[in-house]
Amino acid sequence: MKIVFIHYHLKTGGVTTVLKQQVEAIMDTCDVLVLAGTPPASNFPCDIAVIPELYYDAPERQHLQPEAVAASIIEAIRKKWENGCDLVHVHNPTLNKNKHFIAILNSLKKRKNRLFLQIHDFAEDGRPLTYYSDDEYVADSHYGVINSRDYHVLLRSGLKKEGLHHIPNTINPLPISVTGTPAKNCVLYPIRAIRRKNIGEAILLSMFFKHHETLAITLPPNSPADMESFEGWKAFTNDKRLNVLFDAGLKHDYPKLLGSSKFLVTTSITEGFGFSFLEPWMARKMLLGRKLPGICDDFEQKGVKLDHLYTHLAVPIEWLGKENVFHKWQACIKSAAHLFNIPIGRGTLERAFDNTTENNCIDFGFLDEAFQKTIISQVLSHQKDRARLAHLNPNLLTLGDVPNQDALIQNNRKAVLKYYNQSIYKNRLVDIYKKVVANSVFHSIDKHMLLSQFFKPETMRMLNWSEYIE
Repeated sequence: MKIVFIHYHLKTGGVTTVLKQQVEAIMDTCDVLVLAGTPPASNFPCDIAVIPELYYDAPERQHLQPEAVAASIIEAIRKKWENGCDLVHVHNPTLNKNKHFIAILNSLKKRKNRLFLQIHDFAEDGRPLTYYSDDEYVADSHYGVINSRDYHVLLRSGLKKEGLHHIPNTINPLPISVTGTPAKNCVLYPIRAIRRKNIGEAILLSMFFKHHETLAITLPPNSPADMESFEGWKAFTNDKRLNVLFDAGLKHDYPKLLGSSKFLVTTSITEGFGFSFLEPWMARKMLLGRKLPGICDDFEQKGVKLDHLYTHLAVPIEWLGKENVFHKWQACIKSAAHLFNIPIGRGTLERAFDNTTENNCIDFGFLDEAFQKTIISQVLSHQKDRARLAHLNPNLLTLGDVPNQDALIQNNRKAVLKYYNQSIYKNRLVDIYKKVVANSVFHSIDKHMLLSQFFKPETMRMLNWSEYIE
């Protein structure tokens, strides 16, 4: 089969990694071409054509003509194959990073190109600035998702089973080196430090590490908003003299950093697929921290044991002032509601907030950076408050003390190798491609229904719904 992949860019990151894994999985049985708005940051295993108009919006492209971009795509495809391709596999087609993207895809569809549209992230899930407020999503095409939560969300939003496909990512063995100790006594959080990774909670955990290990956070963010938050945490930990190493992946060789770490942590409050819950076991490393039930359900059904992770980190609301938190959270939700054009009343917000503050406590991951810094400062300054936090969250006193760790690591590694290997991934992808080529579908996404499944105030956290304010 002749497969074309399309993405906004090929910069290092989650979607680019997945795209590359897909190419590697099918390239021995399919002929492949990748089209993107930028060239890759490193070697790519197949032919690439750069079409700048696919990249994110820019002032110089505000008058871009979607039909002309579609024509450029067709030209690039026919330059490789005279008779065109079998299908076009598009990544993240519902994020308004390029306001013309949906029109470009509809133009390709009109030209009889079969589309397979794979969603990694929803604008409806805390990304109102990337929401297509006016354009409907591409109809009558096959869609793909990376977890069963999103699969059921889209079924409830109008898509039909015959045109919706679950394609979990594959997990490659992590490179690891046991030579050298680039970060002695280190606990690793191997992520790009964007806001939704909940850096403050990882820092809070580090204050309870039993042997005063250094928390090493691998990479800085890319976006300006995330960078402001990141720099704020760097200044805060420096001021408080906390044992945190930022930019560890820029300062040290990653395989050695991974090899020298005692264990890995995750404190993210939202994920698309959830690589962080599977990859540590491939490096034979323990994972501690926060579990995301909606994401981890898929993994646990495949035998990956994650019961030792917590789902809630309770802090006394009185430390912050309940009215203060409500006022700031309410402003955040109202701002998002305005961007999504959703009417919302104070009564709805009050009921939702009451549900999140039962027993006069609130989840640390519900808070923004300013509130999180207040909590950390409180725990640092008052031993009785540290003890109270540990009483509310007993797992803080047992970080790293998981019974039968070797057996747990072996069990989880075996499950990941069995269900998330490249062979299964390849077969699943090729099977989906055959269905896309052979079967036309007639369905569409009800955007109002889709939005209603994510815009639920009681689940909306400030880190991924509010703007960063220091």
